[in-house]
Amino acid sequence: MTDELERAVRRFRKEDDANDTTQVASRISAAAFRASVEERLSGLERDAGELRGRINGLIFVVLGAVVTQVVLKLAQ
Repeated sequence: MTDELERAVRRFRKEDDANDTTQVASRISAAAFRASVEERLSGLERDAGELRGRINGLIFVVLGAVVTQVVLKLAQ
């Protein structure tokens, strides 16, 4: 069954599409690759900065709650 499926798929594929990895590497220039990588890295940096801000806010809220509880215990 799988051999029949493979033969059917091969009939519809172009012969030059047999090795996609080498074609992709030959189609993109080094400058375009660098620009793509730089864009992805800047996106990651933005996301990491946002995550850092959220974590800092969460730490601030938790510490505020702890301090409030300590003050309330001492006041009683």
